[in-house]
Amino acid sequence: MKTMKQLVIKNLHVSVEGKEILKGVNLVFNQGDVLALLGPNGHGKSTLFNAIMGHPRYKITSGSILADGEDITLMSVDERSKKGIFMAFQNPPEVSGVENMDFFKQIINSHRESNIKLFDFYNKLKEAYQEVNLSEDMNTRHLNEGFSGGEKKRNEILQMLLLNPGLVLLDEIDSGLDVDALQLIGKAISKQITKGSSFIVISHYARLYSLINPTRAAVMVDGKIVVDGGVDIIDKVDKQGYEWIRRELGISIKKEEDKPIVLESCARNKAVK
Repeated sequence: MKTMKQLVIKNLHVSVEGKEILKGVNLVFNQGDVLALLGPNGHGKSTLFNAIMGHPRYKITSGSILADGEDITLMSVDERSKKGIFMAFQNPPEVSGVENMDFFKQIINSHRESNIKLFDFYNKLKEAYQEVNLSEDMNTRHLNEGFSGGEKKRNEILQMLLLNPGLVLLDEIDSGLDVDALQLIGKAISKQITKGSSFIVISHYARLYSLINPTRAAVMVDGKIVVDGGVDIIDKVDKQGYEWIRRELGISIKKEEDKPIVLESCARNKAVK
């Protein structure tokens, strides 16, 4: 595992297609933290993840992202990955022509000085498939192509298990999962935490947070971190939504009409398996 002792985000401003989304994010994240990143839809949480990971569509206009004191804002995505940062997509892309097994082998080898031995690779892959309850028959299928929503999310967690990263960014990894799949994902995340990985987790569902036991929570509103504190924030948002932020902090929140802005206490009973 490539550990990361500290990630420091300083006054980060990020624009997408000329529109400013992040408007001065400040966040210090230490090794061992499991941060629940909360906030209404459309207020910059996913943009923050993509900026940390180095997505070229997300332009950093000012500020810095320091990984153990090193500014990574000019690094390529693969360089950041090799530093131990991993991001699971909210909507994993389909990649036609690239078989699952070939992709997994390539990502493992790209993080090693010498290629993994085939015997070790097969054993590692078999164990990971079992942990996320996916069939090994998926090895020959093209990456995420034709996968159900739940299979795509579990395939993301499988990649996390194979790479064993130091810092994991999970963007609504629980959306589209039924209760059983959510329990399985929660168990895999908890196991990775015990290995020493740190996590920043975006979710609208309190149930996932109850499974992985965050160490702290932060709330993002209008492209800024407006609250950063204890896990009691999760319960407060779950019970009150974000109205208390306006009431206590004087910060108004623009709502998206067709999306929820409160945590949902229970996972969906009907979801894609």
